[in-house]
Amino acid sequence: MSIYLKIMHSTQKQLLDLITAQNIGDLSYRKISALIPGGNSAQNIKHHLQQLAKRGLIRIDKNKKTISRIKSGVKNESNLIPIPILGSANCGEALLFANETPSGHLSVSPAILGSKLMKKTQKLFALMAVGPSMNRCNVNGDNIEEGDYVIIDGKRTVPKNNDCVVSIIDGCANIKHFFKDEKNQRIVLCSDSTENIPPIYIHESDLKEYIINGTVVLVMKTPNRLQAFLDAGAKDMHESLPKTTQKEDDYYMSLPQ
Repeated sequence: MSIYLKIMHSTQKQLLDLITAQNIGDLSYRKISALIPGGNSAQNIKHHLQQLAKRGLIRIDKNKKTISRIKSGVKNESNLIPIPILGSANCGEALLFANETPSGHLSVSPAILGSKLMKKTQKLFALMAVGPSMNRCNVNGDNIEEGDYVIIDGKRTVPKNNDCVVSIIDGCANIKHFFKDEKNQRIVLCSDSTENIPPIYIHESDLKEYIINGTVVLVMKTPNRLQAFLDAGAKDMHESLPKTTQKEDDYYMSLPQ
């Protein structure tokens, strides 16, 4: 399971840096554009600010005329904890370099995180799972399926055997089970999947190229009821339609569910 990271637009990155340095909420889009290199129009600045707000990276308060960055791991006004989403995870080789620029935030209530994780919320980050490479693993009773969000404790960088870890190899990131084979002086990184995915072997002499970025502590499952709603077909909607002919009834009822 490899991490694929969303690339942030350069203008959005510049805006985040500018918002960190000063409050631009009382400036017009035209004045903000003058502070950003690259010749952006006022309309472009408006678009990129809206995108940053949609992704949960900034908060725009028009009444107070403020634009502020949302701090990861710090309670917001709704009492939720914003956890930075650093990318998505897929099976196979890690093809993109690791990056610490969040593509958005996952909002989680304190009760879900629990007292232990609440003590280190600023060390947590999230990834979204794509593919089946860890679909048989067990993290507090949950496996990792496509569409699930995985929460990582970035402070736990010294894992125990069978821990599910995020690691960096040659600048690329992956999610695997960790095993220390002391007899053969090597680290073994294993998938836990219904598919046959070979492990990765790293000898102790090569560990300088291997970095552990954290341990998986929670899996936020995608609701089945939501997926069922998204998959609803014409047959489900048919009941609320006006009376139809027998031929139309037969057609709608024959559609796959």
